[in-house]
Amino acid sequence: MAELPGPFLCGALLGLLCLSGLAVEVKVPTEPLSTPLGKTAELTCTYSTSVGDSFALEWSFVQPGKPISESHPILYFTNGQLYPTGSKSKRVSLLQNPPTVGVATLKLTDVHPSDTGTYLCQVNNPPDFYTNGLGLINLTVLVPPSNPLCSQSGQTSVGGSTALRCSSSEGAPKPVYNWVRLGSFPTPSPGSMVQDEVSGQLILTNLSLTSSGTYRCVATNQMGSASCELTLSVTEPSEGRVAGALIGVLLVVLLLSVAAFCLIRFHKEREKKPKETYGGSDLREDAMAPGISEHTSMRADSSKGFLERPSSASTVTTTKSKLPMIV
Repeated sequence: MAELPGPFLCGALLGLLCLSGLAVEVKVPTEPLSTPLGKTAELTCTYSTSVGDSFALEWSFVQPGKPISESHPILYFTNGQLYPTGSKSKRVSLLQNPPTVGVATLKLTDVHPSDTGTYLCQVNNPPDFYTNGLGLINLTVLVPPSNPLCSQSGQTSVGGSTALRCSSSEGAPKPVYNWVRLGSFPTPSPGSMVQDEVSGQLILTNLSLTSSGTYRCVATNQMGSASCELTLSVTEPSEGRVAGALIGVLLVVLLLSVAAFCLIRFHKEREKKPKETYGGSDLREDAMAPGISEHTSMRADSSKGFLERPSSASTVTTTKSKLPMIV
């Protein structure tokens, strides 16, 4: 009996496996799935294989931007039992339980923004290692825009330029932004208003007094819209200089007031201190200089209308020395 070639034998075995129903094939939608915030998402997954004692189903989740290898399980079925697990365990279930008739659709209730990501439906049947046993579904939780924050930067004087910015911290899909000016106003000159709907920025150039007013930013996506307002006041350049000069004068007055207060306080503190007393060794201004006679002092005092009796300590006595004379 002739032996069959190797490739022919392998092809025949694979054909027998497929005919016997041992091939696993998982099917999921090719289009991404979108579900509004707080609603229930149904992630459709069907499979074909022979269900035996070794049949197992696993659902897992991975956050956006991360590789499939970092996915973690959220529900699995094995040995005839269903096991929800992880942070989503109280909100996940199967559309059909047990999933033994080819339907492995997952239900996720009260979806949150953190539920956005990729979900993996995987069917394992150890006797079968042929075809694909894994399906991927991308889920986006739709969230309306949060109230945006309006801000302004730049010069708001005549002839200057300024930028108005608007941004929402939440919103899926990412909202687009549109600036409108409230009330009636002259038509701006071409190129003086440039708007970016993606970043939410409005550039105003060559400002004039008519540019003053209230501007509203509206953030919009398919789930709704939200808005904020900002008031722009354009001033003459001279007004800015006058305001700066006024501020400078006020600062000078303030500094002078502080200096005057400190000086007055310093003088008051000096007046409170007791006068110093001079000791006997100190030189008095009215002391009589040596060599001045008593009569001279009295004449000087009498010329001023005062007559004072000199003290004995101030009297100067001159005696002649008596030395023996040698002839």
